[in-house]
Amino acid sequence: MRPAWICLSQNAHILSLIFCLCHYTQAITIQVSGNTVTAPVQGSALFSVDITCIGTPTVRWTFSSVSRQQWIAAWILGGSANVTQMYKGRVQTHPNGSLSISNLRLQDSGYYTITVTEMSGNSKDMGLVLSVTEVLHEDIQFLVVFVIVLATLAAILMLCMWLLNKLYRFIKAWIQRRCLPEHTETELQPL
Repeated sequence: MRPAWICLSQNAHILSLIFCLCHYTQAITIQVSGNTVTAPVQGSALFSVDITCIGTPTVRWTFSSVSRQQWIAAWILGGSANVTQMYKGRVQTHPNGSLSISNLRLQDSGYYTITVTEMSGNSKDMGLVLSVTEVLHEDIQFLVVFVIVLATLAAILMLCMWLLNKLYRFIKAWIQRRCLPEHTETELQPL
């Protein structure tokens, strides 16, 4: 029979080996502040992520929507980013793997995926949704200008109607005066 401390020692080795394997299988973690980002047209959106992994990973951002799928940027953390021509000048990459898109368009609404790949080949994906909204101030501004134009047009039409009414009465009175004899001579007849 073996002593008890040898059995405990073997169990401790097996347990530490299991913990090491679990640690390496979950070597990449991607934490996001929120899964949905909402921003206005011509605004900017920040996809904030925090990546922890073993070694220096490669980060790749892709975009998916109903009509198209395209990669945006890829880079090794700490290095320079390779950005697609379509997003050049609008995308800024950050050292922690985050991505900023400026001058947003309605077509930018969709699903953004970050893929983090370690040197060993392990990779992990995380998805975020971007919703680009139209600014309603332009619609309200158009409505206000339209109402002002309609009110001005109504005022001009009312003024024209008033002037035409005055002109009508003036012409009617003039015609009546013209039809009446100017000098009515009354003859006095002797009694």
